[in-house]
Amino acid sequence: MVIYVFDGTFSGLLTAVFESFGRKHRQVKLVCGEHFEQDMFSETVRVTADKAKAERVWEGLKTKGGKDARKQFYSAFLSESAEIFQHLFDYALYVFNQPAGYANNFGNSHVLAVSQMAQKVHREKHRMEAFIRFQKSGNGLFFAVVSPDYNVLPLILKHFKDRYADQVWVIYDERRKYGIHYDLHHVHEVTFDFKPEASPEQSQVTIAMDEKEELYTTLWKEYFKSTNIKERKNMKLHIQHVPKRYWRYLVEKEDDLRV
Repeated sequence: MVIYVFDGTFSGLLTAVFESFGRKHRQVKLVCGEHFEQDMFSETVRVTADKAKAERVWEGLKTKGGKDARKQFYSAFLSESAEIFQHLFDYALYVFNQPAGYANNFGNSHVLAVSQMAQKVHREKHRMEAFIRFQKSGNGLFFAVVSPDYNVLPLILKHFKDRYADQVWVIYDERRKYGIHYDLHHVHEVTFDFKPEASPEQSQVTIAMDEKEELYTTLWKEYFKSTNIKERKNMKLHIQHVPKRYWRYLVEKEDDLRV
């Protein structure tokens, strides 16, 4: 068994697949660098992400599996699961060693694992698209702070770019410490650099709210209450469609969160 240590990036994972074929290694344990513990009894290969090698593997996956299979592959990677990294690696080796079309052979454990994880990531993507609510700052910037289970910002940016094409907005993932910013023309990845010596209170992003934002929020809450028929309220069904962990994003659920 050979251990491949990669940097945790998508390009790094694809490069690891390329290297396994070049080195003729078929039994490989893939480990992200931050989780790696030296094993003196195993051969270790440190994989450096290489854009050219990664692109060759990426194009090969399209040829062998098609666009949909490749999309599932990327979605599963965004789960950030150490276990799924190994499945993705073995999935790629399996697909390249089989005739075209075998990317849909769910009898293979790696194909099945990648497909199931991709479905979970896409469910999170759709929930973020449905539940994210923007707030408006005093300078006209619309912003939202989220903490999704998976790294879905790369998957939701097109939806929000198309839907809010006339607004400048930022969606910030507080769990992964980065966000996406739309400037009316392009979407950029952004990060906030907090000074380490600052206190937690000083490290918070302070944004002056638009004076009308509170009024709009109040009006929306009143509208929500007026259309909500208590006699027909089915909380069990409601939670199935809107899990409690997403209530923090919905202004109409603020009162329920206090209960």
